[in-house]
Amino acid sequence: MPDMNRRDVIAMGAAALAGAASPLSAWAQAASAPATAAPSTTERVFAPRPGAWRSFEVTTSVEVLDAKGPTKVWLPLPSVDREFQQSLGHRWSGNAKSARVASDERYGAQMLYAEFDGSASSAPQLSVTSSVRTRSRAVDWKRATPATEDADTLRGWTAPTELMPTDGIVLATAREAIGDAKSDEDKVRRIYDWVVSHTYREPKVRGCGVGDIKTMLETANFGGKCGDINGLFVGLCRSVGIPARDLYGIRLVPSAFGYRELGGNPAKLQGAQHCRAEVFLKRHGWVAMDPADVGKVMRLETPTWIKDTQNPLVAPVERALFGSWEGNWMAFNNAHDVALPGAKFGKLGFFMYPQAENANGRYDPLDPDQFRYTIAAREI
Repeated sequence: MPDMNRRDVIAMGAAALAGAASPLSAWAQAASAPATAAPSTTERVFAPRPGAWRSFEVTTSVEVLDAKGPTKVWLPLPSVDREFQQSLGHRWSGNAKSARVASDERYGAQMLYAEFDGSASSAPQLSVTSSVRTRSRAVDWKRATPATEDADTLRGWTAPTELMPTDGIVLATAREAIGDAKSDEDKVRRIYDWVVSHTYREPKVRGCGVGDIKTMLETANFGGKCGDINGLFVGLCRSVGIPARDLYGIRLVPSAFGYRELGGNPAKLQGAQHCRAEVFLKRHGWVAMDPADVGKVMRLETPTWIKDTQNPLVAPVERALFGSWEGNWMAFNNAHDVALPGAKFGKLGFFMYPQAENANGRYDPLDPDQFRYTIAAREI
């Protein structure tokens, strides 16, 4: 993924941790807008619950402009089959010399991998349609439903990644956030609250961010997007031994609860990519989390930046996204440090945007002048 400008900031060292420890400090530094939105006495409803499945066809079409010589393209495919999603199959078309479904070796993230030899008279083109079923998910906090998971598998979800270390400033921050909490549920709740109170949605960040959580903490620059904020949440959980992971995907349709920022326009889903998170709790198994979307509602749902999580617009979202999420979203994978098969130009921190490269390097998936793509969803 391309770097954001804020990731080029030189680390400021240990002094950043002290600044990171006070709630709302990042907001205070970044605030230039009025502190609160227009008051309202009526709390909105946001309460996802498991229900009927919804079926979709999701089509991604790419065109590599100004391609010279052989070109390779990788399109992420939904490869998650869980209680909230079923991936049902794919079909593709285009002018590629060859195309096949491939997977990364570590996480099993699936993709359509196509090669173009440069002999076609037109630009490389590729289109894939995936069929999926999705539904909302929510934990019942009052009822224990322990899930069995292989111990080695769980240990894997506490391991560091290249952009998500679990020692040093990450571990120190997590310990400060959890304080004297004893149970895994209480620890996760405190980390969730810490992330919501310290981070904020920064619209200027490109794409979904980078997810370089060490730099976030060292610079005390907590403005970002889902890849940064949910990545920070996952990294903090892992550092204190709680299995956690990001799920990288895309919003498909509007929210059933009327939140503009928590849905997608099915006719034009470029830019609707969104990663969510989940943690493994002893009493409940894998549980949905999404602190990044709390910050998105606070920053973007109204013209005024809301700074209070108890605001009637924000409060139901802040409560619900600790333990649930809405089924208007499709997961691609939960992979980090992705080595694209056949690629020559390094790993991806995560994989939820179309990718392409030729002999000159990797195309920028956020540059429509060179790498043009469309994504659309149709409910069936």
